[in-house]
Amino acid sequence: MNARDLELVAALCTERAGLLVDPERGHLAENRLGSVARREGFGSIEELVDAIRHRDEERLIWAVVEAMWPSENGFFRDPEAFELIAQKLLPQLAAAAGKTRPLRLWAAACGGGQEVYSLAMLLAEEPPPGQFELFGTDLCERRLEKGQSGLYSQFEVQRGLSAHRLVRHFEGVEGGFALSPRLRQSVRWRRANLAEDLGRLGQLDLVVCRDLISALTIPARERALANLTGALAPGGYLVLGRDERAPGLAPAAALPGCFTRPSADRAAA
Repeated sequence: MNARDLELVAALCTERAGLLVDPERGHLAENRLGSVARREGFGSIEELVDAIRHRDEERLIWAVVEAMWPSENGFFRDPEAFELIAQKLLPQLAAAAGKTRPLRLWAAACGGGQEVYSLAMLLAEEPPPGQFELFGTDLCERRLEKGQSGLYSQFEVQRGLSAHRLVRHFEGVEGGFALSPRLRQSVRWRRANLAEDLGRLGQLDLVVCRDLISALTIPARERALANLTGALAPGGYLVLGRDERAPGLAPAAALPGCFTRPSADRAAA
């Protein structure tokens, strides 16, 4: 990609989604936009970008923005984080919720579904008392469709899944593995831009949004963190990436990147 095309792609990503695109990483844009160009019937990325420049067509613009959206995925990414969630956060939150209301969990920017299905497996293996609601959201429609399908390749299930969990929760199908219908049906899927109002989700007991905040521009990062904080129920937990911070929330555990609402917020609620 030439500098002019990359500049346009970066500007569109920032404008539509608050995504920071490093102009020094043109190879990343080429890798991700090549498939978009082929899918949309263009002979090259240059033709795709030229069409966007002259047509100003929202569908094409969003196809490019979604392709550039961070896509790091794997089941049980960072085992220490999931051990904390399973051993400490979920039991504590479930005890607080009791049987009077459902335990509400949200995997934000969950990509192809691996993050939210990792939570679903934890809930299936150690069912909390009472009911629970599990949400998976992402900006990219195509990744949400993949997550809803519950279909994964051999390579994808090898990224983070133990043989025990693969046997317990998946069935071998042609070309890969299919997640059990029970787990697929336990997740509610929505498209969501974290830099926009998230009030329709209501308040959540656990929000997992790892390694996305640092990929946003500073203004978008601030809006996203404000929205994530606003979605957090009193006493709830926000789990970010290890190197990410949430001003206004208190560090909650020994694991870097885990935060909770301040005690003053809980007392006032």
